[in-house]
Amino acid sequence: MKASVFREFGGPEVLHIEDVQTPALKPGCVLVRMKAVGLNYADVYRRKGNYHLEGEPPYILGYEGAGIVVETADDVTGLPPGSRVGFADVPHANSELVLVPQEKAIKLPSEITYDQAATVLLQGMTAHYLLNDSYPVQAGDEILVHAAAGGVGQLLVQLAKAKGARVLGVTSSSSKRDIALQAGADEVLLYNEGNWVDQARQWSYKQEGVRAAYDSVGSTLMDTFRAVQIKGHIVFYGMAGGNPVPVDPRMLMDTSKTLTGGDLWNHVTDHADRVRRANDLFTAITSGDIKLAEPMKFSLDRAAEAHQWIESRQSTGKILLIP
Repeated sequence: MKASVFREFGGPEVLHIEDVQTPALKPGCVLVRMKAVGLNYADVYRRKGNYHLEGEPPYILGYEGAGIVVETADDVTGLPPGSRVGFADVPHANSELVLVPQEKAIKLPSEITYDQAATVLLQGMTAHYLLNDSYPVQAGDEILVHAAAGGVGQLLVQLAKAKGARVLGVTSSSSKRDIALQAGADEVLLYNEGNWVDQARQWSYKQEGVRAAYDSVGSTLMDTFRAVQIKGHIVFYGMAGGNPVPVDPRMLMDTSKTLTGGDLWNHVTDHADRVRRANDLFTAITSGDIKLAEPMKFSLDRAAEAHQWIESRQSTGKILLIP
């Protein structure tokens, strides 16, 4: 089978197509022919050597995707050949064929396409736990979403609006502002246009700050604290803009604000939870609560170009690799 591989850490140019051995079927697993593979920043970090990779080169990136089961181990039930499945955390997805443990396979409803599954599972389950577990958004809440035009950001906006929240986005350009507004944000501020913290406080109903904020930028964290009201909540789940400065616990005490961290794999811990969250997302898609933008698609042999595109920071929606 063919796969996108790299033999040394570096820029996108280290990626190329090779013929590699088809994975042998193991107990508890199914072999999936990939129809769409999701590209994520974690793939970039792994390619650069910032994330630990097991084994020896050649390395195969990719953890998210969707496809059709072509072979099933004898001890697997409910996933016969021909089953349509997706997954969010199975390695070596940048291949024509991927070995998927049954516990990580999510059956796809007939109305959900392979492209939709590969677009929504990882980012969607991230948005799902942030809004339901880290800070459970309630109808009437005023919340702030950083990077509101990004993949997770757009989903946070849409799912929060479906819960009845009032949503303020923050982003970096006028074109991204338009995208966040199209996703349903009530208003969107620009980081480099005026003082967005003061604007956020003025936007809030009582001009005392928003109830909760979701910060994936990192370097903005102290500004986020100032944009949140007394007894407000900050959910920190990414560092796209750089590491945050240390937080003084005395400040938390004096303002009665809470700070919580977020990592998807501390929340998605078993098959039942994975399926529950995925089905919530699929229902939101079919009901119209989530409207997925058309993904940018690259053939698997153009993975280097796809990595160049995601690193350019020009992308606003999902990038898919198509074997």
